[in-house]
Amino acid sequence: MLSHLRGTFCVLSAGVQRAWSSSSCLFMDPSSPGLVLQSQSTDVFQNLALEDWIDAHVDLQQRSILLLWRNRPAVVIGRHQNPWAECSLPAMRSAQVPVARRRSGGGTVYHDLGNLNLTFFASKKVYDRRRNLKVVTDALRRVRPQLDVQATDRLDILLNGQYKISGTASRLSRKSSYHHCTLLHSADRSAIATLLRPSCPGIRSNATPSVPSPVANLTDHAPSLQWEELLEAVVQQYSSEFGLTSASRCVDPADEVLFPGVGSMEAELRSWEWTFGKTPKFRVETQLELRDEQPVARCSAELQLEVKNGLVESCRVEVPAAWLPERLSASLAQALLGERFCPHRAAAALSALLRCESGPLHGRLRNLCDVLVAAMG
Repeated sequence: MLSHLRGTFCVLSAGVQRAWSSSSCLFMDPSSPGLVLQSQSTDVFQNLALEDWIDAHVDLQQRSILLLWRNRPAVVIGRHQNPWAECSLPAMRSAQVPVARRRSGGGTVYHDLGNLNLTFFASKKVYDRRRNLKVVTDALRRVRPQLDVQATDRLDILLNGQYKISGTASRLSRKSSYHHCTLLHSADRSAIATLLRPSCPGIRSNATPSVPSPVANLTDHAPSLQWEELLEAVVQQYSSEFGLTSASRCVDPADEVLFPGVGSMEAELRSWEWTFGKTPKFRVETQLELRDEQPVARCSAELQLEVKNGLVESCRVEVPAAWLPERLSASLAQALLGERFCPHRAAAALSALLRCESGPLHGRLRNLCDVLVAAMG
């Protein structure tokens, strides 16, 4: 059973010295070659920030670290992915599910309290993803010998040779590394199907695409497997594999005394500039279906957008002149330049244009604006 961290940190007189001394007491214990930590937070941004903090501030040349964490519902995309192509942003806003961009590569994953995240920290010299995954598969075989679990060449873990129960991603720095993976215990698979679908049609991009796979929960095939039992098995297997003797410890990733500066890391991960602004440059080429109720009529328009750093770099809207004068469609395109590729910001930018057009074409212009905004996810 995971034990809680007690207040046994060193305390010095100055605040900054006290903070770094606390960290030193936790991460530089010479009696153990490694450490197992469990995050007390279920906030995706806090947990990702804790990963970044450990990677940036802990000397991993002499020890390994396993961080165990889980999140409230969230969608996590890879460092080089496009959120508009990977997840349904409208559905996520409706369900109040955040999207987070991590610093490692790989594909998009859904997190909730039924998914265990494991982050293996080590020096670059001893970086070994297969060894890490062996910890997971051996732990599962220990608690449920009947489970057929195998790591694949893609470094996923499959159940019964076909159902993905774990995906993997990693980040290599100059001297250190971390490898993290998911483990589906009892996640909401209906949310996975609902949220992991594109927001926008017609995206053209060199961003890393996710590779869809059939998934399963461990509890689908081992209904009696409890969450605490799974955690304990992973901790025991990791300790056995890496020769650890000390107990695992619970930590608060928002604790600035233990992790000085982690709050600023969290703030960056929460920012629009990181989550959306770091998206690789992409184009949107799609058809917009327009309609007018008075009189009833229909029409199609062509939308072409280029987006860089999350901002509209170029925009072209082609609407038949018989439907809407070219001056209005050109004004619409011009109003979006430099704006965030975001329905709220686009709607605000187009509202001024709508206020200026009060004649008989106002309804058609509003319809075009509404459809265009909806196409932004």
